[in-house]
Amino acid sequence: MAESLFPVVEVPDFIDESTEYDTKYKRSVKWDPVKGDFVRDGANRVVECNGKEAYAIWCFKIAQTERYRCLAYPDSIGTEMEKAMDNDDERTVESMVQRTVTDALMVNPRTEYVRDFVFSWDGDNMTCRFKVKGIEWDEEISITI
Repeated sequence: MAESLFPVVEVPDFIDESTEYDTKYKRSVKWDPVKGDFVRDGANRVVECNGKEAYAIWCFKIAQTERYRCLAYPDSIGTEMEKAMDNDDERTVESMVQRTVTDALMVNPRTEYVRDFVFSWDGDNMTCRFKVKGIEWDEEISITI
């Protein structure tokens, strides 16, 4: 029998992912938002944090990530801050920032709500503080961007 010019490869069966999302808060590596890097101990090892702190880090980083900018993330990840900041009216900017941050954080099924937005302006610079509540605890996380 003659050999084929092209190789024949067995393709494995596709495994369907579960439609049920894992809502448990898992530990992760600790992130320092001031340094913009992972936290390390004296031996230069990456420090771990608990699930609640990992979720807070996720919320902070998602609020800082511009949507459609990073090809590794799906379109549902990130905020549209540049579009929001293009407006001249401060109240419109605040409303757009509140909407885009809320939409971005509600993608995670662990997020119960995002609220209590407080905005402060220094010229053209805006600081936004808000609270996020996860589904498994009673306290809220305060995040400033």
